[in-house]
Amino acid sequence: MNERRNSFLAAPYLVWSIGFILIPLIYILYFAFTDASGTFTIGNVSAIISYVNIRALMLSILFSIASTFICLLLAYPLCLILTTVTSSSSAFLSLIFILPMWMNSLLRTFAWQNILERKGVINGILLFLHLPPLYIINKPPAILLGMVYDFLPFMVLPIYNSVSRIDKDLINAGRDLGADYFQILKGIIWPLSLPGVISGITMVFVPSLTTFVISDILGGGKILLIGNVIEQLFTQDSDWNAGAGLSAILMIFIVFSMIITAKYDREDIS
Repeated sequence: MNERRNSFLAAPYLVWSIGFILIPLIYILYFAFTDASGTFTIGNVSAIISYVNIRALMLSILFSIASTFICLLLAYPLCLILTTVTSSSSAFLSLIFILPMWMNSLLRTFAWQNILERKGVINGILLFLHLPPLYIINKPPAILLGMVYDFLPFMVLPIYNSVSRIDKDLINAGRDLGADYFQILKGIIWPLSLPGVISGITMVFVPSLTTFVISDILGGGKILLIGNVIEQLFTQDSDWNAGAGLSAILMIFIVFSMIITAKYDREDIS
């Protein structure tokens, strides 16, 4: 009886998964391995080895690694601080970092464009203080800044959940045994928070790898990432087969990240 009830309750999620996940994936794979006439081909996938595409992929990987590393450096100390303050202060500070997620990502990116442009807010303040202006718009630092700002909350949330669930008795036991803070951090907090770190890395790395809006707006269209190449193939060239082929390559990175996340999630449960 319980199994029937559970199956009935899970039916809407099954329909949702089939309609919005499975069917689109099948469409992508179909277009990836066929040409315009519907004939099987691997040319769409092998197009990744062209100079333009491989350069865009390598740039995307570099930006993704850099943004993920910076987000981790910023998020981990923040989560350690949040676990030491009172619950009301922790909730308020968490809200500050989560609040941008309630806004549209496109609007946030356009806001950074206005802040960073040559006559934007930052340069206006610098000129008022008689300091040299900062020209990073349409350059790699602007794209990296936009990625870090956009995806930092996705690093904060899983790490904070892992750190906040660590039994305080373990930390107190380490102190009683004479361990200093850095020894406790290395031997207790870091290993126990590793599942959250892995989840955060996955949640930041994957969207950073596939993004095209941030590089398009803050990069001025001068720096092509693999997401920009795919977006142009679909929207400008109307070449769905080539775009799907490159998308299938990115799916390999996504599946690999999901495998790593699932592995550490199982270890966390056990």
